[in-house]
Amino acid sequence: MSHAARGPREGALGASRARVVSARVHGDAPSPAAPPAYEGLVTRGIAFVVDAALIDLTALVVAAAVALGLSVLSVPNEVQTTLIAAAGTLFFVWTIAYFVVFWSTTGQTPGNRLLRIRVCRAEDHGALRPRQALLRLAALTLAAMPCFAGFVPILLDDRRRGLHDMIAGTVVLGADLSGPGSSAQP
Repeated sequence: MSHAARGPREGALGASRARVVSARVHGDAPSPAAPPAYEGLVTRGIAFVVDAALIDLTALVVAAAVALGLSVLSVPNEVQTTLIAAAGTLFFVWTIAYFVVFWSTTGQTPGNRLLRIRVCRAEDHGALRPRQALLRLAALTLAAMPCFAGFVPILLDDRRRGLHDMIAGTVVLGADLSGPGSSAQP
């Protein structure tokens, strides 16, 4: 296909890729980046619902497998009570680990990846440290407690930061425009 037969989008995409290749080969300074796209309440909420469904579905499958295994055994009531308490504790640890590991490694939970958003540090848009991810999760819980009032700042803040983001020093960006460390394809 000739260059003239391509549409304007293909031509702009090709020019963008050419600049990236030129910068790699010749060591040119990259062109100024577009300002980051901060993500809002609805996108973040949908990503959280997807993550909650994955967490719960995984726990349900594990619980069903354990219950099936225990159904063929004769287990005393005291042991059943202990197993139920252990299962609740494991679910709590699983939920915390899910968010902390994903936020501190790639910045994206599976729900975030599906909606092409990424959680990162506010000051330099780098990956969260594990302690920062844990603080964000704890603050997220606090933000939800008073009738979800901690999420209202997302609607008012210029960087769309909720109370949990302000406490943890994080922002949520569109993964395609997030700059260094982004796993998005050009």
